[in-house]
Amino acid sequence: MTDTVSSPARRRPWSDRTRLGVDLAFAVPMLLLGVGWLALDWVFAFGLEVWAAQGDQGRIDAASLAHMERLRMLLIALLVPTVLAAVFRARWTVIAHLLLAVLAGGALTAAQHEWDNDHRAPSTMCVRYSANC
Repeated sequence: MTDTVSSPARRRPWSDRTRLGVDLAFAVPMLLLGVGWLALDWVFAFGLEVWAAQGDQGRIDAASLAHMERLRMLLIALLVPTVLAAVFRARWTVIAHLLLAVLAGGALTAAQHEWDNDHRAPSTMCVRYSANC
């Protein structure tokens, strides 16, 4: 009688949950790195560019648009590892990336809202002349 050697079971990433230590080892530094990047980008990249513009509206607008584009790219860059962490069932990494995505999304929403308020078209439907239309 011959013994057949069974093939090793294929290990799929979603078959077992990622160990807590490994999960936290990825989650905490990625969260700190993301929050640090947001803060440094807001202060140094956007803030110093607006400060250097010295009131030149064209340079301020260019800095605002560049800042919004960097925030969009960060959101895309955050969602890819979030999906990968979800596949590997790394719960804390997913939570950290989603919190960071909410923070970046809020910053992007605030920047777009500020852009919309600054570049609102003048209203042509002014009813009262004393309404500073």
